[in-house]
Amino acid sequence: MDFEPFGGVKPEEWIEKSVYDLAEYINGAAFKKNEYSTEGIPIIKIAELKSGITDSTQYCCIEKDEKYYFDNKAILFSWSGNPETSIDTFLWYRGKAILNQHTFRVVSKYNAPAFTYFLLKYLKPKFTHIASNKQTTGLGHVTVSDLKRLQFSCSTDAIEEFEKMSKSLFDMIYNTYVESNCLSKLRDVLLPKLMNGEIDVSEIKI
Repeated sequence: MDFEPFGGVKPEEWIEKSVYDLAEYINGAAFKKNEYSTEGIPIIKIAELKSGITDSTQYCCIEKDEKYYFDNKAILFSWSGNPETSIDTFLWYRGKAILNQHTFRVVSKYNAPAFTYFLLKYLKPKFTHIASNKQTTGLGHVTVSDLKRLQFSCSTDAIEEFEKMSKSLFDMIYNTYVESNCLSKLRDVLLPKLMNGEIDVSEIKI
């Protein structure tokens, strides 16, 4: 921890907290074969976190505990998989869904989603290192015990102040994801029409 803004000394009111104490970590649900469907609520696995909802996405056809459901702006932490490409923190923006196991839904205990998101993103190299040390057959994981061991210094006031300063950036990141998703959908609709000549752009001047 760099305390240069405080003259190199940790403020007296700051205390050591674990990353686990920062939020509630809700692990996703386990699904049986007869609980999958081609319609209903999309089940979010690491593939959906990376690439969105696709033709390969499976859906849940039964009711699960409410804690597994989430919606836009949810913070999701994938704790199992390839350490370099799968262990990461994601900001969800694709509507209501249900979470599969091996991913935590992270709910800030300080009403500070921006602080929570940016801290977990900042710690990605540490999570990758932890998972790499446990890697077997290409897979690694980060456990609750690991989250309890990872410490950072803070105070409630500092978290609140950071949240105020970073909230607009957090919202901008979310809005950029939403806009990019809308543009991707528009591209997917227009491109086939352009390719087959259904839309004529020959008269358009750029």
